[in-house]
Amino acid sequence: MSSPLASSAQEIELLLPPEQAYDELARYEALLAAAGLRPGQADFVHLRKRSVDARGRQPLVRLRADIYRQAPPAELFGPWFTFADVSQARRTVLIVGAGPAGLFAALRAIELGIRPIVVERGKDVRTRRRDLAAINKEHLVNPDSNYCFGEGGAGTYSDGKLYTRATKRGDVQRILRLLVQHGATPDILVDAHPHIGTNKLPAVVAALRDSVREAGGQVLFGTRVDDLLITENRLHGVVTATGEELTADAVILATGHSARDIYELLHRRGVLIEAKPFALGVRVEHPQQLIDQAQYRRPDRGPLPAASYALVHQTQVDNEQRGVFSFCMCPGGFIVPAATAPGEVVVNGMSPSRRDSRFANSGIVAAVELRDMDLRQHGPLAGLHLQQQIEQRACQLAGNSQKAPAQLLGDFLKKKTSSQLLETSYQPGLVSVAMDEVLGATLAERLRQGFANFGRKIPGYATNVAQIVGVESRTSSPVRIPRDRDTLEHPVLRGLFPCGEGAGYAGGIVSAAMDGERCAEAVRAVVGA
Repeated sequence: MSSPLASSAQEIELLLPPEQAYDELARYEALLAAAGLRPGQADFVHLRKRSVDARGRQPLVRLRADIYRQAPPAELFGPWFTFADVSQARRTVLIVGAGPAGLFAALRAIELGIRPIVVERGKDVRTRRRDLAAINKEHLVNPDSNYCFGEGGAGTYSDGKLYTRATKRGDVQRILRLLVQHGATPDILVDAHPHIGTNKLPAVVAALRDSVREAGGQVLFGTRVDDLLITENRLHGVVTATGEELTADAVILATGHSARDIYELLHRRGVLIEAKPFALGVRVEHPQQLIDQAQYRRPDRGPLPAASYALVHQTQVDNEQRGVFSFCMCPGGFIVPAATAPGEVVVNGMSPSRRDSRFANSGIVAAVELRDMDLRQHGPLAGLHLQQQIEQRACQLAGNSQKAPAQLLGDFLKKKTSSQLLETSYQPGLVSVAMDEVLGATLAERLRQGFANFGRKIPGYATNVAQIVGVESRTSSPVRIPRDRDTLEHPVLRGLFPCGEGAGYAGGIVSAAMDGERCAEAVRAVVGA
């Protein structure tokens, strides 16, 4: 299939050894040769897609490129988007949350002629760094500014992976181009599994916010929502923690999957919400070299990117089947503390842009279904309470700090407490704990079955060269805020547009961004401009 920009181009696809594919001159010459051309006979070579094919005896890199014998179209290089001034717009939308769903909803609202007011409980992306340092070094968790809360949301300081399977929910290339226009590397338009990196994403997020403000929108930090302004089943604004009332024609709720106080507020105010399945487990940490050797089958990876993996296994415990799977795999990355309140321990993974850490880590989690939760006592907040119980137990067993409970993987499989642990990328530190005590017998057994299966797929994986760190509990929202399939508006509370991961409709940066855009379009359809 040809690119819309490739009408005057010759499309070439070929496989190259890594050393040739990642060398700019060698790649250029190989692509020209495949097109039957010599250097100087093409005006421009546009690399459109790059992916590693490691299925054979030796890994190869698959390239797809457009070769222009004359000048390529200007549209190829951008800028692709402009934002008109909406400071005097007739309609306003209040957007709660400045993660990818909220920021992209704001930019799309501007394109549609609506003035966005974005409120974020956390701090701006630069100031937020001090609170992250306090978690790592002093074990102090700020409930409003941490790895989950603050400008850019959970993805800003957790990884920055941009791969999504949710291609039917929106225009993935549009999201990627918006990111490139705001400072992301153009490689994300090319790589099959694009990644910005947690060291570079903050500047991109700040640029997105600047675009909102320059077009006449507002972005307010340190503004936590404590109540809702509801009249006759219509939401027309919010009340902040300082008592200020903010009103708008519609409210897009894009708070992310960890805003538990928002779920509790909705439940307390009688707004319809639902419990939903999610997943719980641990982070597993390996030497990156082990994963590289297993995936690439060569003594070193050379110019290839740090290798990743995706694993899944169906387990059976107490006659109940549940999937166990890898989640948010971070090659060349770090494990980070992702708690949002004192008294809990939560872990997540991140990778810098170069993915050059000595460690690989991944969430390994088991599905939690509705029948696994105590719905009778906690109703739609049952999953939230289950998360809290395990996170608080992890904190208590590890000594009531941000040190995380951990166990060597081989010892976990043998139900043996580890006498010592390995070096780790997790800065607050680890405490040796029998992870069954943290997870409970059923969840631990599911993970054991999963790890045993994964060890048969990747040599050396399920041994004491690896360790598991707990708990990986914020995989997705345990609550869904329902919305009409067509209008995206809440079915009972008019004016409310649930959005992104926190509402249960996305699962990553790109899918959240696309959902934010869809919600802005839905607001435009309901309230006009």
